[in-house]
Amino acid sequence: MTSPLYVTQAGRLNVEVFTRREDMGQAAARDAAEHLRQRLQQQARVRIIFAAAPSQNEFLAHLAQAADIDWPRVDAFHMDEYVGLPENSPALFSHYLTEHLFDIVRPGAVYKIPAAGEPVQNCAEYARLLQQAPVDMVCLGIGENGHLAFNDPPVANFDDPLPMKIVELDGVCRQQQVNDGCFPSLNDVPVHALTLTIPTLMAAARLFCMVPGKNKHQAIKQTLTAPPSAACPATVLRTHPACTLYTDIAGFGELADE
Repeated sequence: MTSPLYVTQAGRLNVEVFTRREDMGQAAARDAAEHLRQRLQQQARVRIIFAAAPSQNEFLAHLAQAADIDWPRVDAFHMDEYVGLPENSPALFSHYLTEHLFDIVRPGAVYKIPAAGEPVQNCAEYARLLQQAPVDMVCLGIGENGHLAFNDPPVANFDDPLPMKIVELDGVCRQQQVNDGCFPSLNDVPVHALTLTIPTLMAAARLFCMVPGKNKHQAIKQTLTAPPSAACPATVLRTHPACTLYTDIAGFGELADE
């Protein structure tokens, strides 16, 4: 069994640091799978929101191989999507999750955020689907600018009245998509996206947050040490009653010595 190299806490946020991102993904998937099994024993269906990003690769690979999960009783959502990309674009987050998880485990229901169509209407319809029952789990990451989903610092709101909204992506966020290899250049990255808001994500009963790699070090440091504010949206995770942040030593860095 993979054990963390280092364990700490920031506010109510549990933090587990692993030697390698592969170990991180395996441990996070083990914990998420166990929680999912418990939920499936307690209720007829389980509703999960997933993030789509290279930071989730190892986690999703191990989760897809987890045994004894009744995936036909799982309703799967995702947390954000670009506006305006063609339906067959490999850069779509729905495409990523289909390839890395949905086509492998075959959840009973998969609700994809449309990239095409009228954005306001798409937000309203997706919010309606989400609000039909409580969300049980969120599997998420943190952006290089501290964003959760596409709640970048300029548009993040801890008290957002909307369950989902249209946002303009900031420059750091768009550059991250290039850094992650999702687009060849900044000009190729869409400017607008649809995102679940921070209150929607925080309303879930259990959060699993996977944030590996040295490019995320500053975001992790701010998440754990900065005053809670929309300047680093991920600082809100320190207030959730049941959230664990999983990272590797490359992401955590010198914080282990502080």
